[in-house]
Amino acid sequence: MAKRDPIYGIMAEFDSAQALLEAARKTHQAGYKKLDAYSPFPIEGLAEEIGFHHDAVPLVVLIGGLIGGGTGYLMQYWMAAVDYPLNIGGKPPHSWPAFIVITFEMTILFAGISAFLGMLALNGLPMPYHPVFNVPRFAFASKDRFFLIVFSSDKQYNAVETRRFLEGLEPRTVSEVPS
Repeated sequence: MAKRDPIYGIMAEFDSAQALLEAARKTHQAGYKKLDAYSPFPIEGLAEEIGFHHDAVPLVVLIGGLIGGGTGYLMQYWMAAVDYPLNIGGKPPHSWPAFIVITFEMTILFAGISAFLGMLALNGLPMPYHPVFNVPRFAFASKDRFFLIVFSSDKQYNAVETRRFLEGLEPRTVSEVPS
């Protein structure tokens, strides 16, 4: 007996954005939580229908900005007041108004770098290979077809029952997605 490849999920193909939106709504209401949708253009409301959660990029940017601001301020304090203090014109070594510009710039720099790296990490990028490309009909996802996939890692996933459920949504085709 030949060994079967593990299944990544089951994918249904639809002809219209409205059909995909309705199928996503019914699938999420049926209790499937790990699913995704693919379309050739953005569909308003689709993210909410598949239960897409809000991302953590804003939190990553905030933390990066705070670390950058703290780094900029502490770097200047260390240089001006601890490592190499100079008495110039009676100015105190810890003159915080002079530190504002660099602190601001470091905040912006670290927040920008955090946004870029956080977006890449949270999106799982770079991803040179994705299992959905194993389905030949998925090539139409960038043209005129709409796809909904239920991942095999979903708690409610059962190969037979999930396939039957997706076929009940009247898609054009239903395909297994090998890993």
